[in-house]
Amino acid sequence: MAQVWGCRASSELCFALCAWLQGNACCRLTLAWSNIHVVVLSQLPARPGAGRSCGAADSSSPCPALPLWELLEAVGVSCSFHRNRMGMGDSNPAAVPHAAEDIQGDDRWMSQHNRFVLDCKDKEPDVLFVGDSMVQLLQQYEIWRELFSPLHALNFGIGGDTTGHVLWRLKNGELENIKPKVIVVWVGTNNHENTAEEVAGGIEAIVRLINTQQPQAKVIVLGLLPRGEKPNPLRQKNAKVNHLLKASLPKLPNVQLLDVDVGFVHSDGTISYHDMFDFLHLTGGGYAKVCKPLHELIMQLLEETPEEKRAALA
Repeated sequence: MAQVWGCRASSELCFALCAWLQGNACCRLTLAWSNIHVVVLSQLPARPGAGRSCGAADSSSPCPALPLWELLEAVGVSCSFHRNRMGMGDSNPAAVPHAAEDIQGDDRWMSQHNRFVLDCKDKEPDVLFVGDSMVQLLQQYEIWRELFSPLHALNFGIGGDTTGHVLWRLKNGELENIKPKVIVVWVGTNNHENTAEEVAGGIEAIVRLINTQQPQAKVIVLGLLPRGEKPNPLRQKNAKVNHLLKASLPKLPNVQLLDVDVGFVHSDGTISYHDMFDFLHLTGGGYAKVCKPLHELIMQLLEETPEEKRAALA
């Protein structure tokens, strides 16, 4: 079990924490050198007063003399607590809704979210796209205007988003005041801190949320694409996510997985910059390959069944 403390702190505090942890075999420390310093502590009490034992396998191993709580209070740090890399029985971190950190300080992510919420109040989409930059960049190409704009589609893609970011957005207004017939979900390749199992679970959580808030909508989950010019671990991870989704999504209502990898990896294991200009994001030609089968599936799902027509007239 790992406890994560997110602290807005100086480098001096981080060095102090390093010193605090030295000699304590049941702890480990990870620092992110940015405006946010993340300290990962293993097997520590979860809150003040939780006891003096560190909870290590060897219960005789004592905790450091100076409690962490006192150290943090001494330097005046305000800390937030959440769990990371949960153990068995704990929730999946990739399925926990959370807003993106405003690292640059310009609040662009929240501004984009607020614009999407306003779009929900002003427009009546039949098709909704939600996800990361793979969704966002699609509307910059002619194929969006050719295939999807005529379908009254909205594009709620934000570059860099993870499954947790999308969950937060959908829970905070991006599914309100609209009744789309089809919702396309494409996210997961940015979940760098999660395992394939966690990423698949985060995508499943998004589908379940849509099923609850938009029960009439038919959901299309797009499979994660391979990435990187040459074979690499992230390709293997994305492929595993797709494999897991193939097994799990059929158990959920009104959803299907669409494999949009139309042969981006060549026989020699490479990906061409003609398809992915930075070996991650698609070119216009790459989107053309992806969007043809996607558009065909959307058109099929938009055709109302006799039962749906009778329900609409009732």
